[in-house]
Amino acid sequence: MTHGAGASAWDADRTIVRFPDPAIEIIDERFRSLVVRFEVVERLWTGGRWLEGPVWFGDGRYLLFSDIPNNRMLCWSEITGEVTAFRQPSENSNGNTRDREGRLVTCEHKTRRVTRTEYDGTITVLMDRYEGKPLNAPNDVAVHSDGSIWFTDPGWGIEGNYEGDKAVKELPRYVYRLDAGTGEGVPVITGMDRPNGICFSPDESRLYVVDVGEIRVFDMAGTVPVNGRVFVDLRPGGSDGMRTDRDGNLWAAFDGPDFDGVRCYDPDGELLGQIRLPELCANLCFGGVKKNRLFITASRSLYSVYVEALGAQKP
Repeated sequence: MTHGAGASAWDADRTIVRFPDPAIEIIDERFRSLVVRFEVVERLWTGGRWLEGPVWFGDGRYLLFSDIPNNRMLCWSEITGEVTAFRQPSENSNGNTRDREGRLVTCEHKTRRVTRTEYDGTITVLMDRYEGKPLNAPNDVAVHSDGSIWFTDPGWGIEGNYEGDKAVKELPRYVYRLDAGTGEGVPVITGMDRPNGICFSPDESRLYVVDVGEIRVFDMAGTVPVNGRVFVDLRPGGSDGMRTDRDGNLWAAFDGPDFDGVRCYDPDGELLGQIRLPELCANLCFGGVKKNRLFITASRSLYSVYVEALGAQKP
């Protein structure tokens, strides 16, 4: 159950929720223009172990997401409302996104690699080693408009057998950039503790990366992130996955002693509002026909809520 004073937002079975939904909290009045007053946070499905990596496929009207410990990827259909297996085994897949051609790009814990699923279903390994050593366990991934693929490698997946295979870390915890033309992957951020969630601002002038207890932001100088600094200090809580909307606001998963759910920050790092959930939140993405539906993976369940914000991620 959600902690603190907001726990009552999820005390009932939520069969009927009176508007406005108490799970959607306005902290700054600007947040009112980003949410829908006559909307309710809904649980679409439950039955996973640790859900992650939601990615929207508008051409098929479905959402793919990872169930890491169960070694599978699942598919939620907007047409039928059903959840079916997409890939099992999934090599303990974690973060997912789509490249500029609409192909699925996936971070895999078990194989310690980043892969691309081709149109015919075959899997291409994009990167699994650096300087001859295996990656730790790629976690989350974003794609730049130049086609390059950016991913984090914090190593959570090799620290035990629950989300991968326990192994010895052989590389530092880097953020990598895979060049679209050459296919070469190189570290672009080397000074973080545990780089985790990753996303670009809508104009790609900024790169956001989650670290332990904070979200960091970097200015983009061409293909190089520079001027890294704390965007928001989350302690004693933390974040995982995140996305930006078209106005540049950052929507981030959050968990802490008094709150579990999603928090929305303006481009200056000011907290605008939050969406409470009854379990730990892992990741999120925008989807739906208009990119105005927020899909959220949280512990064992998949949630959604319609908002007025429009997702910035492409394609």
